[in-house]
Amino acid sequence: MNSPSASPRAFRLIVTGGGTGGHTYPALTAIHALKERLAGEGRSLDVLWIGTPDGLEAKVAPAEGIAFTTVATGKIRRSSNPLKMLSPANARDMARVPLGVAQARKIIAEFRPDAVLATGGYVAVPAGLGARLCRRPLVLHEQTVRLGLANRKLAGSATRVAVSSESTVALLPEAVRGAAVVTGNPVRQEMLSGHPDKAVETLGLTAFDRRLPTVYVTGGAQGSQQINGVVRDALPWLLERANVIHQCGPANVEELRRHVAGLPPELAGRYFLAGFVGAELPDVLALADVVISRSGAGTLAELTALGKPAVFVPLATSAGNEQAHNARHLAEAGAAVALLGEVTEASLCEAVGPLLTDAARRDAMAERARAHGRPDAADRLVDVILSAASG
Repeated sequence: MNSPSASPRAFRLIVTGGGTGGHTYPALTAIHALKERLAGEGRSLDVLWIGTPDGLEAKVAPAEGIAFTTVATGKIRRSSNPLKMLSPANARDMARVPLGVAQARKIIAEFRPDAVLATGGYVAVPAGLGARLCRRPLVLHEQTVRLGLANRKLAGSATRVAVSSESTVALLPEAVRGAAVVTGNPVRQEMLSGHPDKAVETLGLTAFDRRLPTVYVTGGAQGSQQINGVVRDALPWLLERANVIHQCGPANVEELRRHVAGLPPELAGRYFLAGFVGAELPDVLALADVVISRSGAGTLAELTALGKPAVFVPLATSAGNEQAHNARHLAEAGAAVALLGEVTEASLCEAVGPLLTDAARRDAMAERARAHGRPDAADRLVDVILSAASG
């Protein structure tokens, strides 16, 4: 029995998942929220992250001071043709999974976590199966409307399945619906505390006309050729009606800069071009009245938590066409506009035009977007992790 002066035992958590920011950042946000919750109770948190050596998590975890290890895993190359799924590359990767499960089982048995949190990506499968073999509570977190491939494989082994949307529950296998909890998708706290005037000051947007709405255009960290192309063609039209902050990807800056060099000065002053928007992003989003972007799960979580009207241009090659499903889900609720199929200058202008000229329409869409947002998602997920660990 512990003496009254003994420190409470640290909570031990294994996190697995990654490959992309969509799987990595929700996990990281949950870790921060759990650490804060435990600190309030006078407890500490020991975390071990099981990832892949070349995924984003391999950089993020060590940079955050989180212990990191890897297991063997394999990427399954999907195809609508079942015969193509039987490729030599897929066969090789599938053969690596049992080795990964054995490695994960050993890691979990030695670490003895109170819970294992899996956020998706190929590495989650061996680690999740390892948790089951070690009889450790397994919490899945799904960022998208439909379960991703890894979480579909693990759903039957999970203690709890945390989902981002109420509509996801009906899509789960009937046998695991009882384990489902709607938490939302964790959003980094700093994303919710931006200041519009700080964006103007930091980026030097003194020539912006603040009587006009501001549009933030982004295709993700690397930019999007598709979005860059249609926005470039629509720029004269857009700048007559709005200020534009365009995050185009580092490799695309010079080409766009040459293209817009001929803009009239009064329009050019309302256009800010950036290869990458980093620490300023919360302030840029606070300034933005409308966002034109891809529709990855993380983007949706941030924009709905902030209540931002958006025109989504889904990435056609996203796994399982999940971006189109995400965009359609919000569009059907009147919480965004989804440009599905071919996107042209005309279709972009038709989609964004009413939002630029009608503030009441923007406000209504913002309200509906906010209704889908869950700014407290990280705390909800922490509740699920602690409940699974104590259950």
